[in-house]
Amino acid sequence: MPTLALDPQDIARLESMSVRARVIVEGAFAGLHQNPHAGASIEFAEHKEYAPGDDIRRIDWKAVGRVDRYYLKRFEDETEMRTFLVLDASASMGYGRRGPSKLTYGSYLAAALAYLLAQQGDPAGLLLFDDRTRQYLPPRTRGGHIRDLLIALEAVTPAGRTEPGRALAHVAEMADRRSLIVLFTDLLDAPADLADRLRQVRSRGNDVVVFQILDPDEVELPYDEVTAFEAMEPDDARRLLVDPRDLAASFRRESLALRERWRQICVEARVEYQFATTVEPPAEVLRAFLFARQRARR
Repeated sequence: MPTLALDPQDIARLESMSVRARVIVEGAFAGLHQNPHAGASIEFAEHKEYAPGDDIRRIDWKAVGRVDRYYLKRFEDETEMRTFLVLDASASMGYGRRGPSKLTYGSYLAAALAYLLAQQGDPAGLLLFDDRTRQYLPPRTRGGHIRDLLIALEAVTPAGRTEPGRALAHVAEMADRRSLIVLFTDLLDAPADLADRLRQVRSRGNDVVVFQILDPDEVELPYDEVTAFEAMEPDDARRLLVDPRDLAASFRRESLALRERWRQICVEARVEYQFATTVEPPAEVLRAFLFARQRARR
């Protein structure tokens, strides 16, 4: 029986991050592959699917035996890629009124990608940040590394201001060869220099993905009574007492404009932009991400 794509609240009830990651990956590929890991490469660094005209001498017959599809083995020096999972753990990521916080949801997606990479035998690393690097685990494939990475994701708590540009700069220093860099953040208080940083990291040959994660409250203002709003970032004393009914329409426009602005910045920087809310089943978000990348490489 195929694994269902559980919603985030169901995922939260599972016993550990390891189980959550596995369930998300299996849900992403339920009904699409008999083996949820077969042919589900995230970055397609080591192989490409055979197409008429390709050199048949480069067919990887071991891969054919595993997945019953023809893949060409690429040369290591032209394709080897490591993955850096970069998760914003600032205070604003702690918001979650009706379900998991943005930080928790981002940790689910990062854990699922790490789990899938480990199943492929590909190196993945993790960087947790606010206005500084909170924790860094370099990309590795050694035994026990995936366990350490998942433990770090399960233990992370929101605090501090966000500095995604600084986090990307740190990763760029560590990426001495072309890498896949996946940033999970809400982009709500992202400094203006983040756009330049994205372009710089991409110009070095890295494959960059930005997941903008928002709570539904940040897309549609849901309140219908006079409400006090307070900033979540430290050292920010902003507090507003307003009637949300007077702001609902303009709030929706501003939220949409923010998402569209970052989407356009990513397009111009040749960075992949993904958007998700914390009520979407993580397996569906993962599935859409992986197969969008697969289609882009055909």
